[in-house]
Amino acid sequence: MGEFLFDTKGLSQHTIDNFQATYDELRAHFNMQLTGHINFHLEDFDAFNQYHDYNLLGSYVIKNGRSDCYILFLDTHSKKAHEGLITDHFEYQTWALAYLKRDFGRVKIRPETLRDKLAELIHPLELDFKEDKAFSDTFYVMVNDHAKAINCMDRHFRNAVMDIREDDFVIEIVNHTLVIGNKKPITSERAVYMAEFVCKLAEVC
Repeated sequence: MGEFLFDTKGLSQHTIDNFQATYDELRAHFNMQLTGHINFHLEDFDAFNQYHDYNLLGSYVIKNGRSDCYILFLDTHSKKAHEGLITDHFEYQTWALAYLKRDFGRVKIRPETLRDKLAELIHPLELDFKEDKAFSDTFYVMVNDHAKAINCMDRHFRNAVMDIREDDFVIEIVNHTLVIGNKKPITSERAVYMAEFVCKLAEVC
């Protein structure tokens, strides 16, 4: 067991050092405790189902008043095809999770790309906020229930998303549960950003 309280067997020293640095930085900013076993139902999220396999190595609760949030350390395994060959890729990632008061339905949010903008001209599918052009120009939003999403994604929610200091992330919400993360390797700075985001949202949403 490492100092950050989950099994490090099979992990390289570099990976352990990254986990430790991330854990230490989070502890410096938040009141964080080991959760023990919690079933977060990650299988409900497309963000995790895109992997060939994934394993939750450890989870921590951030004690945030009446609205606790969570940090998840994951081992992900994906397969990629290149020039007729399929290769295996393994990444250790940090994700953050919050339970929200409102039911958003299913929502996916990510930075909008030029390809998204061009596709939208042909097949308008995303949810736009006419009263918040800056948000709609910045993020690509897909929902399964427009009424729920419009009601829940108010100015407080959109401002919190606009404040994220990452340019490559995905937010996914399944009803009352939100996760945020990306496919990049673990860094302490990125983990703190995500933790700040979920703590803020848990308070206002």
